[in-house]
Amino acid sequence: MNWFVRWIRFNLVGAMGMAVQLVTLAFVNHWTRGRYMIASSVAIELTLLHNFAWHLHYTWRDRRDQADKSSRLAQLAKFHLSNGLVSLLGNLILMRLLVREAHLPVLAANGASILCCSIVNFSLSNLWAFARA
Repeated sequence: MNWFVRWIRFNLVGAMGMAVQLVTLAFVNHWTRGRYMIASSVAIELTLLHNFAWHLHYTWRDRRDQADKSSRLAQLAKFHLSNGLVSLLGNLILMRLLVREAHLPVLAANGASILCCSIVNFSLSNLWAFARA
């Protein structure tokens, strides 16, 4: 699959993931009475699991290893170490800056944070988490 098609697929999954993240953030933020850092962490983890499943079966399906469950767990670990750390740290740092310092609403700040982390996440996914064997 060429790079451009994969990038489009990555962004489609990302758009779905963004919806999952924003809905989860709104719900958990309300449920935890404004503890947006906890709500952001929960929303990010749920989104990571959602995106991993879609990327495995859609974005990088041509690179999917047909081996045992341990190789899937290794891919999930790589995805969490790359996309997870970028999303978690990037989002939490940017959320702190955009909400506390720039006084943006929580959902707007989270949307901006997601967009800022997406290019790094695509590169790490393509070159490491879903790299050719």
